[in-house]
Amino acid sequence: MEVFEALTNYYEAYDEENRLSSNHGKVEFLTTVRYIEKCLHLGMKVLEIGAGTGRYSHYFARKGYEVDAVELVQHNITVFKANTAPGEKVTIRQGNAADLSVLREEGYDITLLLGPMYHLFTEEEKKKALLEALRVTKKGGVLFVAYCMNEPTVIQFCFQKGNIHNERYKALIDFQTFKLSSTPAELFVLYRREEIDRLTGNLAVRRLHFVGTDMYTNYYREMVDSMDDDTFALYLQYHFAVCERTDMTGISHHTLDVLRKE
Repeated sequence: MEVFEALTNYYEAYDEENRLSSNHGKVEFLTTVRYIEKCLHLGMKVLEIGAGTGRYSHYFARKGYEVDAVELVQHNITVFKANTAPGEKVTIRQGNAADLSVLREEGYDITLLLGPMYHLFTEEEKKKALLEALRVTKKGGVLFVAYCMNEPTVIQFCFQKGNIHNERYKALIDFQTFKLSSTPAELFVLYRREEIDRLTGNLAVRRLHFVGTDMYTNYYREMVDSMDDDTFALYLQYHFAVCERTDMTGISHHTLDVLRKE
């Protein structure tokens, strides 16, 4: 199955728009926004690459920022446009993260790459996406890159769901290291911190933060979703206290690499 076909089928069937609306989804969203807002100031221009249905693009556009968005899947673009409120300074175009040639060099203060690295299966594509995102970011600007991590899938998909013995998936498991690989049929590419470090090691950037954006949240979704407002606020306080701990971020389902262009 081709990657584009797999992505189209997935996002046409998946409720991406509401993924970040539950308590457990809000943890990832609020953490990502928290770190973006550390670097965002009035007058800055934002680019979101792989914008999906536009949850982040619309959030910042409604706060008065000028936002341009690029998205591969037409279904997501249709939803994005339908959700655009009057007066939002936001644009959306179809495009591929590995080729942003329609965008000029150093045009953006903040560049968000919050989805594409989930679905790029070759080293060449991954490097191209990072280089393109960096190319369109101003010197001194900040690039935010999200990843899906290996260990949560080992724990939940392989062991909790019993797929460790599934013949289809056994071929994708290195039983010495428990590093997982995937194909377009599985859709999601999984990372460990050392792989991310290798991808960014030769880039002209300085890492500001490496964040577990949901940490333990998705292991205990029902508990987090059942919290009252006061308890959830305390949970967020705990989460923000530990989300950059290097001994813990590998257990997070999603991580955020925050890189300043040198």
